[in-house]
Amino acid sequence: MEAAAATPQTKQKYNDPFQERVGERLEDIGRKFEGKGKTVLYAVIALLVIGAVAYGVSVYMRKSGGQAQTALGKAIETSQAQIAETPLPAGSTEKTYKSEKERAEAAITEFQAVVDKFGGTAAEKAKYFIAVNQLVTDRPTGIQGLESLVSGSSDTAKLAKFALAQIKVEDNKLDDAVTLYKELAAMDDPIVAKDTVNFELAKVLEKQDKKQEAADIYFNIAKTASELKDLDDKPVKMTETATNAKDNLKKIDPDRAAQIVEPKTETPSIGGAGGLPISIKPN
Repeated sequence: MEAAAATPQTKQKYNDPFQERVGERLEDIGRKFEGKGKTVLYAVIALLVIGAVAYGVSVYMRKSGGQAQTALGKAIETSQAQIAETPLPAGSTEKTYKSEKERAEAAITEFQAVVDKFGGTAAEKAKYFIAVNQLVTDRPTGIQGLESLVSGSSDTAKLAKFALAQIKVEDNKLDDAVTLYKELAAMDDPIVAKDTVNFELAKVLEKQDKKQEAADIYFNIAKTASELKDLDDKPVKMTETATNAKDNLKKIDPDRAAQIVEPKTETPSIGGAGGLPISIKPN
């Protein structure tokens, strides 16, 4: 992702592994909370999207000590603070809040201070964070905030568009969601991985009973991933998004799903014979 608080001279792109983790978490948590209430789902979406941009902020802040970036970073820390009923042990400097609403309100105040004091990209991203947190405190206002940010081609606009598409799906405004996802999918750099965008689009098309269109998208995602190779010309393990696409394709078109052969990859290990597999977990 591009730096979150200022426009660098050379546009920075962050590769798919991080983006895929964000998309995979969205898909997994979305399935878990489906049908269990909008409030919970919006809160989860808010946290995940905040996490996506927070990563970009953290990368840029290593290179810049500007006041706007520092203020934005502190506000993001507040938005990600722990929710705890009991206070932390004595001596701890971490912030805690009793509820997500209380935390969101505190974060909104800090992000608004960034808007009031600084302009440019920092203020734009702060407005985005305000809208995302308002999905927890005042959902209609949060939606309006996201809608005001989706125009243009900035990273903030793209993230706002993705978050808004998720909300449209939950509100059963499927045509609106399809439009937003297709706009993102058509971009050269939609910030969120294209496989994630297309996977979400296919799920909406399924809901609309447009199974052939959905099947085509699932097939393209899974087939392309199954044929990827690394620099040593060795097969690359399919991402969770691609695997899920194949699984969904099986339900719609089993014959096409059978055409996709998942690559066999070696599991790296350490410690010689009997060594434990290396397990890398996202931060």
